[in-house]
Amino acid sequence: MLKLYSYFRSSSAYRVRIALNLKGLPHEIIPVHLLRNGGEQHQAQFVRSNPAHLVPVLQDGSFTLSQSVAIIEYLEELHPAPSLLPGDPALKAQIRALAFDIVCEIQPLNNLRVMQFLKSQCALDEAASAKWSREWLDRGLKTVESRIAAHAADYCCGPTPSLADCCLIPQVFNALRVNCDLAPFPNISRVYAKCMSSAAFQQAAPGRQIDAE
Repeated sequence: MLKLYSYFRSSSAYRVRIALNLKGLPHEIIPVHLLRNGGEQHQAQFVRSNPAHLVPVLQDGSFTLSQSVAIIEYLEELHPAPSLLPGDPALKAQIRALAFDIVCEIQPLNNLRVMQFLKSQCALDEAASAKWSREWLDRGLKTVESRIAAHAADYCCGPTPSLADCCLIPQVFNALRVNCDLAPFPNISRVYAKCMSSAAFQQAAPGRQIDAE
């Protein structure tokens, strides 16, 4: 059985949980608490699986893989149905572009280790940290909103969920956690509501995880 090393609030792990559920793949969640005891991702046993000290990590037999998008594409290669990346090259590229708008341009600026650095080394308090998060979320979500609007579909890029939706929903969750105003993003809000009506997305949500606090 597939094993996913995950933290319930990690947006990167959340993406992979969604993909596993959409594809109906049996898997075991192995919790890695990113805060307890200085962060379990820094323990030697975990670092042997991922020298970057980050979740998620997928274990498939003797094979291990990190980086959420790489994991999702690996699952797509092994289990192509239902597809998260359609065969049309142009649409596939657009889906990847939207996913990268999120995983490369938004999420890294709100990553736990970045926020910890801002607090410990730059003396930002909770209010200032939240303001930082909202600023970069707002800028990034404006781009995502425009891309989704161009497709005018049920999901980010079409009538079925894709890699882009796997990436968007965790980012919206993060935005809601820091009280980001989603009113300027009606298409994002619409896609979020559509996705969260699905059991695959519901079961991947942070509050449904075995390590949820």
